Amino acid sequence: MSESKFLTAINELCEQKNLPKEVVIETVKAALRAAYRKDYGNREQNIEIELNDTGNFATVLLVKEVVEEVEDEETQITEKEAKKLKKSAKLGEEIKIDVTPVNYGRIAAQSAKQVIIQRLQEAERDMMYEMFKDRENELINAMVHRVDDRNVYVDLGQITTFLPRDQQIPGERYYGGQRIKLYLDKVVKTTKGPQLLISRTHPQLVQKLMELEIPEIKEGVVSIKGVARDPGVRCKVAVESSDEKVDPIGACVGQKGVRVSAVMDELSGERIDIIQFSGEEAKYIATALAPAKVTHIKLNEEARRASVYVAPDQRPLAIGRQGQNVRLASRLTGWEIDILDAIDLSEKETKEIKAPDGTKKKVVVVSKKEEVAQVADLDEITPEIVEKLATVNLLEVQQLKGLSVKDFLSIDGMTEAEAKTVVDALKKAK
Repeated sequence: MSESKFLTAINELCEQKNLPKEVVIETVKAALRAAYRKDYGNREQNIEIELNDTGNFATVLLVKEVVEEVEDEETQITEKEAKKLKKSAKLGEEIKIDVTPVNYGRIAAQSAKQVIIQRLQEAERDMMYEMFKDRENELINAMVHRVDDRNVYVDLGQITTFLPRDQQIPGERYYGGQRIKLYLDKVVKTTKGPQLLISRTHPQLVQKLMELEIPEIKEGVVSIKGVARDPGVRCKVAVESSDEKVDPIGACVGQKGVRVSAVMDELSGERIDIIQFSGEEAKYIATALAPAKVTHIKLNEEARRASVYVAPDQRPLAIGRQGQNVRLASRLTGWEIDILDAIDLSEKETKEIKAPDGTKKKVVVVSKKEEVAQVADLDEITPEIVEKLATVNLLEVQQLKGLSVKDFLSIDGMTEAEAKTVVDALKKAK
């Protein structure tokens, strides 16, 4: 790097890294001091670096204190010797001696290159930490800086950072200049500097977007009690109102669905189901399984497992495509949910509760753990089959009664041979 290009390089670094020029200049001076000590001096010397007004070259100054008797030649000089360099030199003051080597601008710039890069990275990381350390659990605005294959880099104002693949909404297309909203989960200090854990898939992103779009949530009248997401596809949000006059679902949906639509648009069309939260576990589970209509529910409180009985025509709705509906309902409520046929439920243990729609639902609460036959215990059922059945939460023999080969083929990844194996195993188990 030639002397004449030195300042140009510094200005480019300031622009590229979005760093204050003063920080970069001080970093360069520190690097040049280190380079001089390494090649020409030693650590004990007090070195100052001066860049002239145009920044075209660096001047190295050795700073010494004027004393009567020298005890440290590296940092001290006698008054007699000092006056040879500066006639007005006096005891107790500091004198600066120009010790700049020939062609030092070129040599120093080359030798300090790696140190400069390292210091700039450190300064950038410190700035990033200071900017975001108090913004954890917040919604942040970003602009897509560039996309390299599936690697997405986002501009957060003064810094550019990386949006990991596992935090990108599946199927969402990103392009340079695109404005998106992100959820800042945490700012973590690592050996390589602070790391921003940003996400487009975090459940809290939905909550923060709803707070932005819905005044009742921002004001605290309507509260979000839970969020369960299948990013980019579907999301269930449980809400509750502290004011009897305010309908929490209506407030979130908005007139003609305008409020929830704004959130869905930000999430690339992800479907959002708004449901009413309830402190009654059975009632909450029944509501979470909407649009399916639930006939009966048995709760195993010890294992936090719910056996939900539905009519045959409601079973596909309750389970959902590839088990999505029951999986989201399970995450939302915190209960493991098994979908069963209503015809298998004994009437003698039932009791009635009021459902969200005002109709009567029969619900059984069982506190003791029940022994339930598991499909994994059947002959010829392989671990691979069990794993595929688990994706749709179908692991109990009772759940599989009456299902055909065609039904099992609707499960993602299930082969015809495996479907026949399950059907045959169920017949033998009867």
